[in-house]
Amino acid sequence: MEKTAARVTSVKRPASQETPMKKPARARDKYFLKDLHQEIDLFDRKLAYLNHYVEFASPREREEAEGKLLAKRAPLEKTARELAASGVEFDDKDLPRSFRAGYREHEGAREGLAAAERSQSV
Repeated sequence: MEKTAARVTSVKRPASQETPMKKPARARDKYFLKDLHQEIDLFDRKLAYLNHYVEFASPREREEAEGKLLAKRAPLEKTARELAASGVEFDDKDLPRSFRAGYREHEGAREGLAAAERSQSV
């Protein structure tokens, strides 16, 4: 007995009939807001690392690098604040450090101290 392989041919549909698979939009709930807060906190840490440990050839290069990170962080912050204002619940412990009131006061005091030390050393 001779074996014959059955050929399977696929029928191509015209591009107008193809339906692309789309992912459903992610729900903007408390879990989405928590992820946003984590991502904002990541950018805060990257900015802190940039300001404290990375050496640049010129202040302009530092400002450019900082500007790029801030440009990526800004829409995340805007979305997070909008969701919180619209009533999406969140825990205070999940807030990024830059959103916490005590952190801002602490950072402001630290920056003031650093500026004072720089002016005294010059």
